[in-house]
Amino acid sequence: MKDRITETGAKNRLDRFDFTGETAVRVEGVDLYYGDFQALKKIDMTVKKHEITAMIGPSGCGKSTLLKTLNRMNDLVEGCRVEGKITVGGRDIYAKDTDLSALRKNVGMVFQKPNPFPMSVYDNVAYAPRTFGVKKKDLLDEIVERSLKQAAMWDELKDRLKKSALGLSGGQQQRLCIARALSVRPQVLLMDEPTSALDPISTGKIEELCEELKQDVTIVIVTHNMQQAARISDKTGFFLLGELIEFGETEEMFTSPKRPETERYITGRFG
Repeated sequence: MKDRITETGAKNRLDRFDFTGETAVRVEGVDLYYGDFQALKKIDMTVKKHEITAMIGPSGCGKSTLLKTLNRMNDLVEGCRVEGKITVGGRDIYAKDTDLSALRKNVGMVFQKPNPFPMSVYDNVAYAPRTFGVKKKDLLDEIVERSLKQAAMWDELKDRLKKSALGLSGGQQQRLCIARALSVRPQVLLMDEPTSALDPISTGKIEELCEELKQDVTIVIVTHNMQQAARISDKTGFFLLGELIEFGETEEMFTSPKRPETERYITGRFG
């Protein structure tokens, strides 16, 4: 199915992002400062297309900070300064002429706590396409159905589209937020501890969903749950005190970590 949002002639220069290669995101020598405090130190990491990359580590280690650099959410933090280079779809996203709307169309975000808008299920999913210029009801209907199906929610919600999203359960709200992020067909989906506020059944549904979604999108997930990282991710990065201590194949990291700090963390000796 063609990208109907691009078809409508959205003004953002989406053609500058090229996801035809194997690499979706590349982080090269990134330092990040909040004022005088250095939160990230010389981070190098490559995220392959159609993989799930997990970032683990104790609280305050920099994993969520790095995640937010990938769609420039840290721009909203006063005194934040990023040095180094981050490319998404081959595009230097910190270049002066980067269109943030185009970036965030390509790189969606799902937050720790479900944050549906106080409006109907339909309007939640249709919100972003409308901002990109989609006005025709048949196109919006198509996008809403496709997005809810991608989030494995269509059968649950097809008869509740006009009802308030705030009436859904916590797990349903989080999957609705995923559908909302998918509505503009992002190439990369960032997930910041998306299951930490959910029960085990809802957590399982989100994990199953992630494994299905990686056929269409590249996923980068921050999680405190090491079992979750082991279950669903292809690659894992272990962060400590603003440094990427180890990065590689998930199975290898959890069975034979190369760094002693990684071994101590995954065996529960600290963190």
